[in-house]
Amino acid sequence: MTNNTREMVRVRFAPSPTGYLHIGGARTVLFNWLVARKAGGTFVLRIEDTDQTRHVEVSVRKILDDLRWLGLDWDEGPEVGGDYGPYFQSRRLDIYNRYLQQLLESGSAYYAFETPEQLQAMREAATAKEGGFRYPRPDPLPTIEQGLAARAEGRPIVVRFKMPDENITVSDEILGQVTLAADQHEDFVIQKGDGFPTYHMACVVDDELMKITHVLRGQEHLMNTPKHIALQRALGFATPKYAHLPVIFNMDGSKMSKRDKDKAIKIGLPSPEIDVHDFRTAGYLPEAVVNFISLLGWSVGADREQIDLNETIELFSIDRIGKTNAKFDREKLLAFNTDWAVRLAPDRLLELFKDYITVNASVGPTFQSVVDRADDATLAKVLEACKGFRTFADVIRKAGFLFVPDESIEYDPKAVKKVLAKNDGEGFRMLEYLLPRLGELSDWTPTGLKSFFKAVCEEKGVGLGKVAQPVRVAVSGTTISPSIEDTLMLLGKDYTMSRIERCVAQQR
Repeated sequence: MTNNTREMVRVRFAPSPTGYLHIGGARTVLFNWLVARKAGGTFVLRIEDTDQTRHVEVSVRKILDDLRWLGLDWDEGPEVGGDYGPYFQSRRLDIYNRYLQQLLESGSAYYAFETPEQLQAMREAATAKEGGFRYPRPDPLPTIEQGLAARAEGRPIVVRFKMPDENITVSDEILGQVTLAADQHEDFVIQKGDGFPTYHMACVVDDELMKITHVLRGQEHLMNTPKHIALQRALGFATPKYAHLPVIFNMDGSKMSKRDKDKAIKIGLPSPEIDVHDFRTAGYLPEAVVNFISLLGWSVGADREQIDLNETIELFSIDRIGKTNAKFDREKLLAFNTDWAVRLAPDRLLELFKDYITVNASVGPTFQSVVDRADDATLAKVLEACKGFRTFADVIRKAGFLFVPDESIEYDPKAVKKVLAKNDGEGFRMLEYLLPRLGELSDWTPTGLKSFFKAVCEEKGVGLGKVAQPVRVAVSGTTISPSIEDTLMLLGKDYTMSRIERCVAQQR
């Protein structure tokens, strides 16, 4: 690829701000971003906010935050600017109207007057016919004057594009030659009744004016591409190179959709992670997520999988993207995340752990307690004590009790029965025995505590479990925590003593 070509590559990601960024959308962002970075080109972010019925203003901020969390920056777009803005489609209406007028005047588009009720009746009438519903082009076509008069009357008229009576072939970089026969075409809406352009019109105009050279998007858009090519030809625009990415499916073969959450909740199952924000709040690492989604449809080759973003840039190429649907293997992602938690530098891991705590601070008192009571040095020690965790959620499950007030500790009845009350209160008696001795212990370090517990085991002639487990239940409420010496060191002597005293009092 020559230097001139490298400078000319321009790709884009154009989300609709209707909610959080779907993980499939994140894969689309990533592949576009990789094309731009590999070629030394430009990655454009624009917001397709022309559907005013679905637009959610706060979603723009959510999308930008999720992209930054993933480490995928943009060269032009919101908060960055650029030479081809504005990058919000709702602010480009004058531009779209200019090209709509061109299409109307050339006879490539026309006003259509059917109401939604009339269109629905036409669809219902067509259900009994073979081939389904296709919009019947009026004959003769309404004139521009008739359209303007109807609009002046307040009627919600639309503008439709007049599809040419010819086959249209998409030259796809992944799928090869894909042809839509002329008899499959339908005149489609390019301006809605509210005056806003449809996705098709705005997308085509923006791709031209923003000088987009490559369009990478999901295969679900493949049937839109002949429409876009027809529009480009009618307007005298260039046709960018298209590459339609394989669809992402669940392991059971169902399409990975935001509706999966609703389905899970209905039958009482945990809500699955679907959006990027879900994975962020669930405690996944962005490095692991990006690494994993890069392999959804793309093969790195040479039996390599776990690679960082810089390596992915160097190795990425469109010709290694497959045609078949990708499977979202959550177990594999979890394994990736576990490995990345070991690979990341401690400072980076701490940064991401703090982000995880912050984004979850409103979820429950444990997270807020960590925010209020833990400094960076303590959090770093907690991560070290919980080494081997799969996600940050494991860290909170294992060590979150360290930061909550003593009165918030709730004792698991099963743990109390098994560890403390068994054998006529054997565990409680051990705690009573340990209390004064722990109070006298001056070396409150992991080494000092380890020596202390070893000495007690030898003195009592019992295994470590008989000594450590009662203490673990007393300070955490459960049988799960980091090693007992790390647990008490992190908790501190005063909190350890008060929690053991509180636990002993429970038996009375």
